[in-house]
Amino acid sequence: MLELKTVRIDKPDDMNFILGQAHFIKTVEDLYEALINVPGIKFGLAFIEASGACKIRSEGNDLSLKELASRNALEVASGHSFIIFLKDAYPVNVLNAIKNIPEVCNIYCATANPAEVIIAETKSGRGILGVIDGSLPKGVEGQADIAWRKDLLRKIGYKL
Repeated sequence: MLELKTVRIDKPDDMNFILGQAHFIKTVEDLYEALINVPGIKFGLAFIEASGACKIRSEGNDLSLKELASRNALEVASGHSFIIFLKDAYPVNVLNAIKNIPEVCNIYCATANPAEVIIAETKSGRGILGVIDGSLPKGVEGQADIAWRKDLLRKIGYKL
């Protein structure tokens, strides 16, 4: 029997998170080491162990973000996945470091948008099928939209 369901990620509206999948218990420590190298970053992460003790393993340098990650991981509850919540940094600051961790298999999303995780559940466990990230498009950007995008990137320091 296969059951499909969605789990809404519970987070503050403007908070970025990364959802991915890995395959080994040391993932939690390797993710911590990759993230802590970004100056000023605050983060919490949780890894859902799918073998052995099957625990939610968590780390971080911000207790509230660590607790947020653990709560969301319990809701997602899908084998060997991880979730990271970020403050004072963006996913673009850490994605390459995360992707380069040998046990990281996949990144499902990196966003501040409202998100739902699409989950399949069978008798043997749960797995992530994908993520609904944000809203439907409202058209193609025009000149005013292009100007707004370019201005935003400069305001937040990503372009000169």
